[in-house]
Amino acid sequence: MEYLGVNITFNYMKNLFRILSLTAVSLLAHPAFAGESALPYRILDITQLMGNGGIDYVYTDNDDRRVYVPRGGHTFVFNMDDHKYMGAVTNVGGHGIAVDPKSHHGFGSSMPVGMFDTQTLRKLKDINVKGRPDGILYEPFSGHIFIFSHQAPSITVLNPKDGSIVGTVEVGGAMEQAQSDGKGRLYVCVEDEKKIAVIDVKMLKVITKFDLGEKAGEPGGLGLDEKNHILFAMCADPSVCVVLDANDGKILATLPIGNGTDSGGFNPKTMEAFSSQRDGTLTIIKEKSPTSFVVEQTVKTKPGCKTSSLDTKNNRIVLICIERPAAPAGATPPPAGDRRANRNGPGMLDVIYVGR
Repeated sequence: MEYLGVNITFNYMKNLFRILSLTAVSLLAHPAFAGESALPYRILDITQLMGNGGIDYVYTDNDDRRVYVPRGGHTFVFNMDDHKYMGAVTNVGGHGIAVDPKSHHGFGSSMPVGMFDTQTLRKLKDINVKGRPDGILYEPFSGHIFIFSHQAPSITVLNPKDGSIVGTVEVGGAMEQAQSDGKGRLYVCVEDEKKIAVIDVKMLKVITKFDLGEKAGEPGGLGLDEKNHILFAMCADPSVCVVLDANDGKILATLPIGNGTDSGGFNPKTMEAFSSQRDGTLTIIKEKSPTSFVVEQTVKTKPGCKTSSLDTKNNRIVLICIERPAAPAGATPPPAGDRRANRNGPGMLDVIYVGR
């Protein structure tokens, strides 16, 4: 009987363990217990700061955990982790910011280009360049700063150590956002041509241009899946994301996005591309496989939040916009998301953090 009792106890425990295991699997599959990826994106926090002037790009320095926002001739700096305002780089503004992680020198895409020390937030000097600087990027393969213009020269390349001009590249057309594959190729949105230019960063020359097709609008934002060599061109008028092979430019998909995109990106940890739009939406596109893509979510943000950048540590997307004071009685305010919302004048700067 004792031997039998041992068998009964063993079978009972085995069955109990099986029931508990099945229950655990069921609970984990339930949305309330699912992983972070099953949760929707939403606004997690907003930091506000009153000021004057317009805005364009927001830049996340993931090495030093800072957020840079050029506005009104100055650049405001925020802590990326606690979201608090840290200070400002005075007399360095422009459209966007790029930072060299080795020299800790930052650059503002203005005319002239402003160079500053990221540790002290002090301006170092002005750099006279030609063209009309807009987008800006630190390119890791060359270790140089690339400045993108709407006028010739299309691209101006700087040595971040001393700010000297390394060279220029003539692409033709209006340059917007760019992405580097970290292996010597740079991809740039040519807005008015509805194309993506491919640049050899070592030779400083154009390799080719990828046509985005008849369904595409003007590309203002760009995401890049480096591992699978896939580009996500975020276009306006019409508002679509054109997904294409970064090797040969073959179009893989065309997906709808919100109105007024001016920036985008790709998060390799979540395998999601994103596009921020002036109409107050953020489009999330899921890469299910290298040949399958779907619009996963449209997040409501705020009107005017047309540019964005990625917090790679927390998988959060940082956006910016300006809330202007109410229009005087009888005046007709501009439509929500209108370009005039970012023109000069007083208003509250919103730094918005979106995540799961």
